[in-house]
Amino acid sequence: MGRRRAAKDGRTRARAPGIPVLGPLAPNSARRAPASLPSDSTTQPVKDHLAKGPEAAEPQAVVGSFWFDSGQGSASYTATVRFTGRRVGSRGHVSRDTFVQDETIEGVVPGTGPVSITTSVHGVPAGAWAVTGALIRPAGLRRAAHAVHPAAWSWRRWAVATGPEAPLRTRWALLAPLARQPAVIPGIYTVLGVLSIILAVAVQSAILGRGDVPVNRSLLASGLTILFGLIGAKAWYAVLHPGESIIRGGWAVDGFLIVFPIVAAVILATLDLPVGAVLDAAAPGVFFAVAIGRIGCFLTGCCAGRCTASRWSIWSSDRRVGARRIPTQLLESGAGLLLGVVTMVIVLAGSPLAPGVVFVVGYAGYTAVRQVLLPLRVERRASARTVPLTAVAAVVVAFVVATVSVVQPT
Repeated sequence: MGRRRAAKDGRTRARAPGIPVLGPLAPNSARRAPASLPSDSTTQPVKDHLAKGPEAAEPQAVVGSFWFDSGQGSASYTATVRFTGRRVGSRGHVSRDTFVQDETIEGVVPGTGPVSITTSVHGVPAGAWAVTGALIRPAGLRRAAHAVHPAAWSWRRWAVATGPEAPLRTRWALLAPLARQPAVIPGIYTVLGVLSIILAVAVQSAILGRGDVPVNRSLLASGLTILFGLIGAKAWYAVLHPGESIIRGGWAVDGFLIVFPIVAAVILATLDLPVGAVLDAAAPGVFFAVAIGRIGCFLTGCCAGRCTASRWSIWSSDRRVGARRIPTQLLESGAGLLLGVVTMVIVLAGSPLAPGVVFVVGYAGYTAVRQVLLPLRVERRASARTVPLTAVAAVVVAFVVATVSVVQPT
C-alpha cells in the first residue's frame, strides 16, 4: 500500500496512525481544502460510500469555538491549538471517523485573559462529533493555562464563558460561516448596510427638499452612484485580496471612496443638477451610513483591530480569533458620526462656503481618519504602498470634485 502524504501548509503538526490530518483554517475565513485521501486501491470502498452517501450531495462541516487563557509573559507569541475529533456512534464502515487539526494563532498578547478560536473542519461524514482541544505551549510563556474549553458567549456580560461539554453536530458546509461564535452576529453587516444606505438617501432627500433641487432626479443620481461605488468597493477588495473569490470576498471602503465622488459629479452634471449643492446635501447621510455600517463590521468580525493589552481595548473577534483588540471599527464609526453631525449642522444652517466645500472637507477628514486606523488593523495589506496610494487618490478625487463644483455653469 502506498504512502499517504500529509497536506503541506507550512505548519508543524502531529499525525496519529490512521488519523487523517485536515488542512488548517486560515485567518478571516480563508479556508484550505482538506487533505485528499490516498489513491491506493484500499480506499476505493470509502470513495464509493462517500459518492453514494448524503454527504456527497450536501458536503458537511463541523464547526466549534473554544477558548484558552492567554497566560503571562513579556511579549506576544504564536500559539497552536490541536483539535482532535471522533464521530459519535460510528459503526466502523465509514472512513474518516476521526480527525486531527491544528489551528495557529499569531499575535497572542499575554495577560489579556480569554482567547477564543473557532475551528471548522470540512469534508467529514454527517453526524455528531466529540471534539477536544489542547494548547501547545509556546516557548517563553509563563503560567499558561493548558486547558482548552468549549466557548460560549454572553452578550449581557460581553464575555466568554465555558460552554457545555457536548458533541458538535455537522452542518451543511455552505452554512458553516453562519455558525455561532463569540461576539459575532452572522449577517448583521448586510442588514445594517442596507439600513445605512436607506438612511443616507433619506437624509439627502430631506435636505434637498428644503431647496429648489429636483429630488426625483437626485434620487436617480444617488442610486446610480451607489451602484458604481459598490462595484468599485468590490473591485478594490479583489485587488487587495487576489487569492479570494470575488463573490465570497468582502468590500473595500477605499474603492467606494474613490469611485463614489467621481461618478456622482459626472452623473449630476449629466442630469443638469448642481454638483456642489447635491454633494453637500449628501455628506451628512454618507457619514451617518459610515457610523452604522462600521458597527455592523464590529459585530460581524471584519476589519478587526490588532490584539492589545491596552485599557482601551475591547473584546471582539475577527471571525476566527476572539481576543481583546483595538476597536478600529468603533473608532471609525465614531468619526463618521461626528462628521455627520458637523456637516448636517453646517448644511442646515445655510453654509456661507462655496458649493461642494462641505462635502470635500468632510471627505478629506474621513480619508485622513482611515489612514490613521488602517495600520492598526490585524489585516495586512497586500502591499504597504496601498495606504499612501489611497490617500493620494483621495486628494486627487477631492480636487476634481471641487473643480467641477466651482466651474459648473449655474
